[in-house]
Amino acid sequence: MRPELTAQRSAYPRRRTAKASIAIHVARRFPASAERVFHAWLDPAIAGRWLFATATRPIASVEIHPRVAGSFRFIDQRHGGRVTYGGEYTDIVPHRRLGFILRSDADRHVATRVRVEIAPWKQGSALTLLHEGVPPEYASHTRARWIGMLYGLAATLELLALS
Repeated sequence: MRPELTAQRSAYPRRRTAKASIAIHVARRFPASAERVFHAWLDPAIAGRWLFATATRPIASVEIHPRVAGSFRFIDQRHGGRVTYGGEYTDIVPHRRLGFILRSDADRHVATRVRVEIAPWKQGSALTLLHEGVPPEYASHTRARWIGMLYGLAATLELLALS
């Protein structure tokens, strides 16, 4: 190593504490094809019914630009206020994989990473979700929300199949 680089590096203090984070794993099977499940993540009309929504409160506004480095934004109106969920797509492999960075108004300084894997399975598909970088204080709530959202995805796909 060159001496001048060593001197420059030592002039900057190192961070001694790293904020702990949790990785959340959630899996679910769907009686729908991998193509239909994948499409439900990127079609604004479908995603607004289940992604960041609840059974009693669909998302008020959805913008999705489905390409790598493309963005998304979901606006949730609640109790006279609003919460925005947004981020950027980092990985899109049609019908197989979706990766994105996720942020919300709840904690603007936290950016987490979500990876969704979808695979054909018997008469439908299997989805595995990995959400990394979740602050420990949000882990339980975040896991419960993903379970609820994937339940909502299943219900949405079922309703679409009936129409």
